[in-house]
Amino acid sequence: MIEGIELREIRTFLAVADELHFGRAAERVGLTSSRVSQSIRSLESRIGGALFDRTSRRVALTPLGRQLRDHLQPAHDALAAALTAAREMARGVAGTIHLGMFNPPIYAGPHITRIVRTFETRYPNCTVLLRDVPFEAQLDWLRSGAGDALVIRLPNSASDLTIGPTMTDEKRVLAIAADHPLAGRGQADAEDLGDLTMIDIATVPRELMNAFLPPLTPSGRPIPRLEVHRLTEILPLIALGAAAHATVRSFAEHYRYPGVAYIPVTGLPRSRTALAWLTRRTTARVIALAQTAENVLTAVRTRD
Repeated sequence: MIEGIELREIRTFLAVADELHFGRAAERVGLTSSRVSQSIRSLESRIGGALFDRTSRRVALTPLGRQLRDHLQPAHDALAAALTAAREMARGVAGTIHLGMFNPPIYAGPHITRIVRTFETRYPNCTVLLRDVPFEAQLDWLRSGAGDALVIRLPNSASDLTIGPTMTDEKRVLAIAADHPLAGRGQADAEDLGDLTMIDIATVPRELMNAFLPPLTPSGRPIPRLEVHRLTEILPLIALGAAAHATVRSFAEHYRYPGVAYIPVTGLPRSRTALAWLTRRTTARVIALAQTAENVLTAVRTRD
């Protein structure tokens, strides 16, 4: 209880703020509509202002109500996550982890099998299932509750994510037509990209796409782009000389195509992937998986 306000009242307020309907909110929190109305009136009385504008046709948050919701929701989610994690820890790490990623050989890195085997040896009552999730559906998949964690490419500034250990940290390479002069030279730098047409993947968020491929060369020249919607389009376009693709070394290792050469490219930032999960759904299983991944990858870095 904080200043006379109980946790159940906070949950009731957040349910009404989300549903904007007292009846649906009542079903969600397992109370009658009259009890929900009484709880909201009591909360408004103690706060000293109206949280909702109510008419016979609609329910809307007041400015005070919006401010309270925006401040309470993250705190409530964090508290719920902490309690869930503590409850699971008390029971032990058990059950199934649905771990999603797009293009597993590229995103998860070469040590994912070792990470999963180590985890399942440490926690024999818990199983990890790897799921191949389309890039554009990753966060929806996680937020829907279908998955427990993701391996995502960085940066990702989604406010509801916790970013865990780095899974891959790679140098950049340029995929280019094998008969292009740069392929003959055997290397490229970021300034060369201003003379090429570069692949731009339309389904990738701009934050990530612009980090992966800057809009300008180091001298300030625009980098021409060719928008594609399907990853299967990329390699044929490169082989035909219609475009080039600034990618990562593991892509070059896993995707060979006639007429496509891969050469080192300097001046572009390294690209990383990381384990991530919804902050409000932090569980003992996910924490244990993140710790195991960190342990395995630290051991690999130390050995190398």
